[in-house]
Amino acid sequence: MRPLPTTLQGEHHGLRVATYNIHKGVRGVGPRKRLEIHNLGLGIEALDADLVFLQEVRSFHHGEAKRFARTSFGWPELAQAEFLAPEGYSVAYRTNAVTRYGEHGNALLSRWPLGDIGHHDVSDHRFEQRGLLHVPVQWGGGVLHAVVAHLGLTHSTRVRQVRRIAEFIENSVPRGEPLVLAGDFNDWGEKLDEPMRAMGLCRASSTGKLANLTFPSRVPLFSLDRIYTRGFACNLSFVPRGKTWARMSDHLPLVAELLPE
Repeated sequence: MRPLPTTLQGEHHGLRVATYNIHKGVRGVGPRKRLEIHNLGLGIEALDADLVFLQEVRSFHHGEAKRFARTSFGWPELAQAEFLAPEGYSVAYRTNAVTRYGEHGNALLSRWPLGDIGHHDVSDHRFEQRGLLHVPVQWGGGVLHAVVAHLGLTHSTRVRQVRRIAEFIENSVPRGEPLVLAGDFNDWGEKLDEPMRAMGLCRASSTGKLANLTFPSRVPLFSLDRIYTRGFACNLSFVPRGKTWARMSDHLPLVAELLPE
């Protein structure tokens, strides 16, 4: 695992956030399927982020638990969000999708105390169960609103979901309070920045080209994983790379250092 950029190591001002689709903690198919949740725990700790926005997180899955029960590093007894949280972090989790043997959803890991955990259904149809995880975070002497998102696979679905996100923010997040919306937006065509700006959110990037490529992890070509903010400026953003990161999930994590405006 390559070292992270030195400007983000050790003491730093502002807020460091990361978003990561962990692919339910497993990779591969059939007999080649392998458990990556233990490596993901080490990777998330290495990110050293104040807030970690996670997608495709499992609370339980009876089939995978049975499959990996006899491996040297087996299926964790804890739910994945709690298992992945570094020591001292608070955890918020809500289920988005229920499947035959388990479920999965969004999670937030936080260095800072959390308020009431909310969940808002943004499913566009019954074949894709999607939701927003909304958590007020006590930070900087006030409240920061963290929203974890995982949007649909078609553009028309995402357009409708962004409208519902705008309605949710208008109704649930006070206008004067800072907001971080992060997750897997599945925006292959780079079409969501404009509607996000219309609701007062800016995409966090220090590259100037918004080219933080995160998918697919082995040869990243698309910037599907995003961090949108209100009340912050982006001081630095980067995507960890290397063989270790590439094997843990089909996505790479995106990390950003944010400064209050």
